[in-house]
Amino acid sequence: MKYRFPIIFLVLILFTNCRSLPKKLSQASIMKVTYEVKDDSLRIQLSNPLNCPLRYSVSSSDIVIQEILATGFPVILSSVSDTVVTFRTDKSKEEISMKFSATLGNQNARIFVDQINLPFRKDQEYEVIQGYNGSYSHNSEYSKYAIDFNLKIGDTICAAADGYVVGVIEDYIEGGKSKKWRDYANYITIFHPEMNLYTQYVHLMNKGSLVEVGDYVKSEQAIGFSGKTGQTDMEHLHFNVLKPNEIGMESVKIEFKEGYKGSEMKRGDLVKK
Repeated sequence: MKYRFPIIFLVLILFTNCRSLPKKLSQASIMKVTYEVKDDSLRIQLSNPLNCPLRYSVSSSDIVIQEILATGFPVILSSVSDTVVTFRTDKSKEEISMKFSATLGNQNARIFVDQINLPFRKDQEYEVIQGYNGSYSHNSEYSKYAIDFNLKIGDTICAAADGYVVGVIEDYIEGGKSKKWRDYANYITIFHPEMNLYTQYVHLMNKGSLVEVGDYVKSEQAIGFSGKTGQTDMEHLHFNVLKPNEIGMESVKIEFKEGYKGSEMKRGDLVKK
């Protein structure tokens, strides 16, 4: 009997740590690729359904095919457009194996970093819980200039600038502190054509988006609700501004129209819109 409580406690710990991850979600419609082989030619049609540039890359386990494809890829498509690339080949379609990937943005386009709005409602005040180069999770090229605000579950998130919604995931339900939860956060991504930059709003609640891919939103418009999904042990909004680079996206420094500089915002600071 004296071991009853420790055993129960151990079982609870094991149960908590063994939560299974949900099925990974993706924006399946982001890639639209078809190809055919006809008259000794490999013809690949690529489409971009988004209101932002899209970069297509391709790889093949066949060294000969890979060398041929390298002469034409990556391919950068402008907003809502399509193209066809053609290569000479003596193989049949059944003999050709290819794997395609798509990345937001044109890394060759000029970047214009302008001041933006804080990503929440007017007359609201929130605490900064992690700033630039935070040791917890702001320590990669992708997130080094992100800022975390202590929005509560259900608090309103607003667009930081005018732009097009190019990414929405909202069907995750939970999260956790472990890195295994990193790819399981709900989020909204907005492209801002005048700056060639992207803002991302992460850890939204389940069904927490008020917008859909393709929507045009105005600065300060309500777009969703904060939550606690993905890799986190507390409810908050992870806010990041991104630019395209050679391999994907990287975080950039920002200033807010309300008078705050991202580089000066530290853990514990209160910011008011």
